[in-house]
Amino acid sequence: MSDARQDPFLSIVIPAYNEEKRLPPTLHKVAEFLRAQPYRAEALIVENGSTDRTSAVVEAFAAEQVKPDDPFVVRLLHSEKGKGNAVRHGAMSARGEYILISDTDLAVPIEETSRFLPPALARDGYGIAIASREIPGAIRHGEPEYRHVMGRVFNLLVRWMAVPRIQDTQCGFKCLSREAARSVFPLQRIDGWGFDVEVLYIAQRHGIPIVEIPVNWYYGKDSRVRPIQDTINMVRDLLTIRRNSRAGLYDKELSASGEELSAV
Repeated sequence: MSDARQDPFLSIVIPAYNEEKRLPPTLHKVAEFLRAQPYRAEALIVENGSTDRTSAVVEAFAAEQVKPDDPFVVRLLHSEKGKGNAVRHGAMSARGEYILISDTDLAVPIEETSRFLPPALARDGYGIAIASREIPGAIRHGEPEYRHVMGRVFNLLVRWMAVPRIQDTQCGFKCLSREAARSVFPLQRIDGWGFDVEVLYIAQRHGIPIVEIPVNWYYGKDSRVRPIQDTINMVRDLLTIRRNSRAGLYDKELSASGEELSAV
């Protein structure tokens, strides 16, 4: 069992599938940000079934760019294929007091992280803070109109079927307290893109408060999102969440380590 005094304040979890091209600038930006912070941190890159040099890129960066006196470490993890798998594995492996999940493309700049942590955000009362592209104060940069419309239609379905009142479940920038992560992720079952909705659904079901934070978000032309196919898949995931809920799969008591104990 790790010594709590040695645990980092922040863990950054970045799922990475065939990201050898986008990872190098991302790792440099993350490292530059963390070097300027007054706390210790770790960056967990979770490779999930890559067939390119993703792992080699992370290992080389950790060996060559991270110095002994840096206030952070870079760790390479491996999970089964699927973004949901990667995020769950990273979150459950993280040692930080707070766990930030970010996409590799840094569509939400890593500098926004500070707004999700104390003292900028008074975390008393909030277990999960999620980036929002929809609430007042948020700015979308360069997004095609059709993508925005499709996203709003999907969000209507999400609010109707699973997570009421939350305006943006799919932005890949979320910060959880360690306690919230240990409560939610052991119950997560969806391995694909719909895991975001499932995690927030579980959190609401267990009374974990969620707050949305407006962010600057930059559309990437090399985005991996397939608007039509991924929307279809996520609607299927919404139906799966409803079935799992009816079956009582999200109604579990958890031990302090996040282990499922018994049905409530």
